Amino acid sequence: MERYAWQGKIRDGCLDEYIERHKALWPAMIVELKNAGIVNYSIWTNGTDLFGYYECEKGVQFAVDFQYNSPTVQQWEAYMRDILIMEKNEQTKAQPKLTEVFRLD
Repeated sequence: MERYAWQGKIRDGCLDEYIERHKALWPAMIVELKNAGIVNYSIWTNGTDLFGYYECEKGVQFAVDFQYNSPTVQQWEAYMRDILIMEKNEQTKAQPKLTEVFRLD
């Protein structure tokens, strides 16, 4: 199973709002993540810095393409745009994938 890690940043003063929006994550968004083959998804914060990690049952490219083409994911990203600073890779249209340097299984 392929793994994917990303980073982002919460705009100053928006940490509480970010947390509240994820407590009320849209059910349709959960369905779309699962349809993309995403499992074991976690997001952490360190102040306003974000780190996300998930595993891709159908491969990273499938997950990226599925999310890019999902109207629900596009709506979620628009909804979050006012509180997030998220850079996207122009080729993949996804957050730049972090490079793994160590793994302990």
